[in-house]
Amino acid sequence: MSAALQGRSLLTWLDYTSEEIRFLLDFSKQVKAESASGEVFQRFTGKTLALLFEKRSTRTRCAFETAFGEEGGYPVFLSTADIQLGAKESPEDTARVLGRMFSAIQFRGFKQETAEILAKYSGVPVYNGLTDRFHPTQALADIMTLEESFGQAKGRTLCFVGDGRNNVARSLMVICTKLGLHFTVVTPPELKTDTALLWQCNALAASSGATITVTADTDAVAGADAIYTDVWASMGEEDRKDERRRLLTPYQVNRPLMDKTGRRDSIFLHCLPAVKGEEVTADVIDGPQRRAWDQAENRKHTIKAIMLATLPPPRS
Repeated sequence: MSAALQGRSLLTWLDYTSEEIRFLLDFSKQVKAESASGEVFQRFTGKTLALLFEKRSTRTRCAFETAFGEEGGYPVFLSTADIQLGAKESPEDTARVLGRMFSAIQFRGFKQETAEILAKYSGVPVYNGLTDRFHPTQALADIMTLEESFGQAKGRTLCFVGDGRNNVARSLMVICTKLGLHFTVVTPPELKTDTALLWQCNALAASSGATITVTADTDAVAGADAIYTDVWASMGEEDRKDERRRLLTPYQVNRPLMDKTGRRDSIFLHCLPAVKGEEVTADVIDGPQRRAWDQAENRKHTIKAIMLATLPPPRS
């Protein structure tokens, strides 16, 4: 399986089979166990990684940099203030140049199309660290965290409460569909999940056993293994904050909403950063059901596993 993944980009989990995602999840757990044991490897010796950031980041940047550097590789951070991407140079030309200098590229930015162009023209693996449409490395860490609490994810129920159109909700829908999790989006009608993606995932769900539910009713969280939320206004949407607050205040994840699961062992997930008192109350994100900090750590282990699986090993 690992050999079949070498040279692959990760732009969205739609491009990966359920077996490939399962392999990467299990490999991520192995990588985390290696880290806990204190084992030191140099599996990226002689490799270089271009880190392209149009948007600010804490977890994505730190996860990629430390995962790559600890394995002996050399990561190079490049913001839009450092290079010509989107200014004097087209994404196609940037991709051609970076592909000749780096072993792989990470892109975190505004448009999914930019990540796709980088993958098409660079000739090296490109990893989507977040775009307007998808956040695949986050979703893998989310499922890993869920499995650390409940075991195998298949058949479990994950509920996303909030903006049903955002990149995290979309990525969770895809990965849940691939792995056979039941996925519910609880969102106001104005922020309903993308219909085209919903149709695509429903078609995939027929073979995995997953179910997808989109509703405005918060009672739909009943029985859920996990409740997930994200900020009300994503980066680049700050001008819509008042509108989002109006639409999403009834969907705040608070103690009464967590109680609607009817389960004491339900967990709370958040991709961070969180605005306490808006999308989630402090007593939930800082309470006993929280797993957001585990998710943050697991970003590093899953990202390292993805790169280890897709980058060819150094020559002996």
